Amino acid sequence: MHPVTAPPIEDGAVLVDASGRIAAVGPHEKVPAPQGAQSLHFPDAELLPGLVNCHTHLELMHLGGGNTESEFSAWIRRVRELKEKTPHPQFLESAAAGLRECWRTGVTCVADTGSTGAVMRAAHDLGARGIFYQEVFGPDPTQCDASMTELTKAVSQLRRLASSQLVAGVSPHAPYTVSAQLYEAVIAFAKKERLPVAVHIAESREETLFVRDGAGPFSDAWRARGIAVQAHGTSPVQYIDQRGVIGQGTLCIHCVQVDQDDVRTLARRGATIAHCPRSNAAHRHGSAFLKVFVEEGITVGLGTDSVVSVGVLDLWAEADAAGLRGEAALRAVTIDGARALGWQSEIGSLDVGKSADVAVFPLAALRRPSPPPAALLTVVSGRIVHQISAT
Repeated sequence: MHPVTAPPIEDGAVLVDASGRIAAVGPHEKVPAPQGAQSLHFPDAELLPGLVNCHTHLELMHLGGGNTESEFSAWIRRVRELKEKTPHPQFLESAAAGLRECWRTGVTCVADTGSTGAVMRAAHDLGARGIFYQEVFGPDPTQCDASMTELTKAVSQLRRLASSQLVAGVSPHAPYTVSAQLYEAVIAFAKKERLPVAVHIAESREETLFVRDGAGPFSDAWRARGIAVQAHGTSPVQYIDQRGVIGQGTLCIHCVQVDQDDVRTLARRGATIAHCPRSNAAHRHGSAFLKVFVEEGITVGLGTDSVVSVGVLDLWAEADAAGLRGEAALRAVTIDGARALGWQSEIGSLDVGKSADVAVFPLAALRRPSPPPAALLTVVSGRIVHQISAT
C-alpha cells in the first residue's frame, strides 16, 4: 500500500466507513475489521490513492483519431468543425464512456473543460468526482454580452448538479478565441459567483505570435472575420494577467511558451499548472519547464488532454513523458494533482478522514509500458465504480 503522505506499507489495509471516508490506514493486522463489513483482498497488488487527471476533454472521446491536421490552428479549426457535426446526445455518451475509461485506469477525479455540459451531467448520473469548467468563446468584442449570457445560463444549469464531489467552474478558452473584454467579464463573473477558473495559456508558438506580434495564423483568422488584431508586445501569460485572469488557484493549462518573468508571475499569483507533456509533444509545442515551476513553488498536476491529441488517456505515460519515475511519478498523479485543484484535504493520499478514493493495480503493473494498466478496483467516496477481481 502506498499512502503517498507516509512510507509504503507491506500488506497494508484501508478501512472505509459508512460515509465513504477513510476510517483507518495501516498494516493489515492492525486495521480493524468491523463485524459485517465487506472485505476485499488483493494479495498480489498495489493499493494507491485514486489518480487525479488535471486536464481532460471527455466530451470529445468519440473524436479520437478523427483529426489529422498537423498545423495547430488548422487542428483547432477542425476540432470545432467536428464538434459542430456531432449530435448532442453523442457528447453525453462520450462523456460517460470517458469517465468509465478513467475509472478503468484508476483515475477517480478529473478536471474537465468542455462547452456542452455533458461531462458534468454524466458525472452526476454515474457518481463521479471532478471539477467541470464550462468553456466560453468569443473573439469578437461586440459579442461579449452574448457570450456572457450563454455562459451564465450554462453555469446555472451545471450548478444544479453540484455536490461535494462535483464542482462547476468556468474556462475562458484561450487568447486566440477570447476577446480582452470577454476575459474581464468572465473573471468578474467568476469572482462574484466564487467559481474556479481554468485557462489554456502559453500552449503554442502560434499563440505567442498572435498575442505578442499580432501575427501568424490566429491573427489571419481574426482578420478574415473582420475582427481587429492588436500586437500587445508581451507574452500570453502577461497578457491575461493584465486582464485579471490569473489569481489564487487559477488552473493554467499547458504553460509551454513561458519565460522566467511568466513563471514568477504565475508563482506570485498563486496559480497552479496542468502539465500535459504528451499533448505538447504531439502538437510539437515544446516542453514545459517542470523543474523550474517546482523550484518556484508552483503546484503542478498532470493532465492527459483529449484523445484527439493523445489517442489514449494514460496518466502514467504522462508522468513518464515528464521525466518522472517512482515516487515522483506516484506523487504527480495523486497528491500533486489534488493540490493543483485545491482538493488536497479531500483526496490524493490515503489519510484518515479523507474521502475513500482508492485504486488497486496488479503488482508491478505501474512499471510496465503503455497501454495504461487496468485497475483491479477503483473506489470513489467509498463506492466501487470499477472492479475486475477480488478474493
